[in-house]
Amino acid sequence: MKNIILIAAPAAGKGTLSEMLVEKYNYAHISTGDLLRSASHEETELGVKISNMLKNGELVTDEIVFELLEKRLGENDIKNGYILDGFPRTLGQAKKYDEIIEKLNLDLGIVVVLNTEYETLKKRIVGRVLCKNCGAVYNTLTGVNTPKVSNICDKCGGELYKRSDDNEESFKNRYETYLEKTKPLIDYYEKKGSLFYINGENKEQMLKEIEVLLHD
Repeated sequence: MKNIILIAAPAAGKGTLSEMLVEKYNYAHISTGDLLRSASHEETELGVKISNMLKNGELVTDEIVFELLEKRLGENDIKNGYILDGFPRTLGQAKKYDEIIEKLNLDLGIVVVLNTEYETLKKRIVGRVLCKNCGAVYNTLTGVNTPKVSNICDKCGGELYKRSDDNEESFKNRYETYLEKTKPLIDYYEKKGSLFYINGENKEQMLKEIEVLLHD
């Protein structure tokens, strides 16, 4: 299967699409955040360094991320294809990633942008509520996964709450930051001929459209 880099705005459905591809095609799902968290629990010099950086709220350097990613891409389970989630975020990271996959003799594959309307994304964020007890996620605005009883979890009867940053102003700022940061990436991969857009409005459509790209 083709390797995939996913680029998506907050709440665009990147996690949902990744889960479907992992389940249906046995893709390896690689998140740089997960790599850092996993490494931080290792009793190695690098693991301790990462752990301290995370505890102190410091940004982990690109060099450390590159080292962890290169190691991960050397494992056997990526041979069936892998999804890169949350990387690259900058043009510099994209160019370094090209060097890593060339060194490991891996194909870039396809770069997929989830195209989702601003209003849809806003409703997914602003309407999101979570259960204090079991962590189940619901939405009060999208009409999808609405709790049967207001403020009560369907699964365990726990109280539902809204995260403080799940508001319109915060989302607007995050969305604008996403556009600003990803434009150079999108231009870079577009010039390579590797960039594709798919509809991120609903999960069935997302899966259908990416499957066309995977089997093209």
